[in-house]
Order: sequence, then C-alpha cells, then structure tokens
Amino acid sequence: MNGIKYSFLSGARDSIPILLGMVPFGLICGAVSAGAGMSLWGALGFTWAINAGASQLAALQLMEHHASLAVVVLTGLIINLRFFMYSASIAPHLKTMPLPGRALLGFILSDQAYALAIARFHREDGGEVNKPFYFFGAAMAVWVSYSIGAVFGASVGTIIPPAWDLGFAVPLTFIAVVVPAIKDRPAGLAALAAGLVAYFADGLPYNLGLMAGAVTGILTGYLAERRLARD
Repeated sequence: MNGIKYSFLSGARDSIPILLGMVPFGLICGAVSAGAGMSLWGALGFTWAINAGASQLAALQLMEHHASLAVVVLTGLIINLRFFMYSASIAPHLKTMPLPGRALLGFILSDQAYALAIARFHREDGGEVNKPFYFFGAAMAVWVSYSIGAVFGASVGTIIPPAWDLGFAVPLTFIAVVVPAIKDRPAGLAALAAGLVAYFADGLPYNLGLMAGAVTGILTGYLAERRLARD
C-alpha cells in the first residue's frame, strides 16, 4: 500500500468516531431547507453550495423572516470567519499539494476535519503520513456522511416528528472532536473561555456569539502558552 493510499485511508479511519454525528447534522440541514419550501434538488444544491451547516441554518432562518440578500450573505460570512483561521493554521501542512488540489481541500474543509488533521499533524508520529492526503481522507469521510444525511433529510426530513429533536447531534459532533484535543493547560483554558463566552453571548445577532467565543479562545490559549513559556 503506497503512502498516498495509506494516508487517505488513515484519515478516513480516524474520522469514524464522529461520522455517526455528521449524518443527523446533514439530515437537519436538508430537512430545514426542504421545510423552507425548496425542492429536493434545490435543498441539496443549497446544502452542498454552502457546505457549512451553521451558516446554512442561519441563512434559512433569515430568509424565512424575509431578510435582505445582503444580510443573509453577511451573516454567512461572519459565521464562517473561523474557516480563515483554520486555513491559516493548516496551510503550511498542505503546501506540497498543487493549487487545484488545495482548492478542493478548501471546499471540503470542516470543523471536524480540521480538528482531526491538526491533532494528527501535531503528534510525534504525524510525519508518518502524507499530510494533504490524510486531510483529504478525513475531510471526504466527513463530507460524504454529511451529504448522506442531507439527501435523507431533504427527501423525508419534513415528516420526522419534531419531538425527536435531532439537533442534539450537532453539539455532540463538536464535543467528540474538541475533548480529545485538550491535552494541556493552555488548551483547557482556551476551551473553557471560548465555551463560556459563546454560551453567554448566544443572544447576539447574526450568531456573533460564535465568533466572540472563537476569538476569546484563541487569545486565551495564546496568552496561556506565552505565560507557560516564560515560566
């Protein structure tokens, strides 16, 4: 088995624990799109074009309240600002991939795939894999699982009883990714600070609480690492 195939399959295999959570996540996005009056292919196209569940749900909510196109687009961009941070962090590990390949990896970038890949790359044995193809395997597995859920949700999601409350799967997928990555004090402080700010800022418009939590977590982790280095 060559290095590329091994790396791709390793990324896909490492993503297995979170894939069961991605299917309900995609189902929710597909079902909400269909419930907003979109056709099957319209709901699927909307899901795949945005490829970011949180932004899609926020955009649909604004569209149902007849918000202007500018507000819908701006809200999606604000929520997705975290992907700029992800890209800046993971780009040095993917520089051997040609530009078209990096463009594809950028399109299928997700919170889960980023967290899995960056955790592996920072391990002592992280260099044992072809990093671009490891990330490709993890990201594709997440995207395929999300897409399967979206297809099912767009097809029959509107008949799923609201009492089932499938939304619980969304935070579970992030918990499964974040908790194993907390291995030192700076990471723990960053996670705690980000979680607290995101919780108490949840009522801010345009989901700004998410960005407030992300920025707080980054600053807290950075300051904690600097203090640890001085000590």
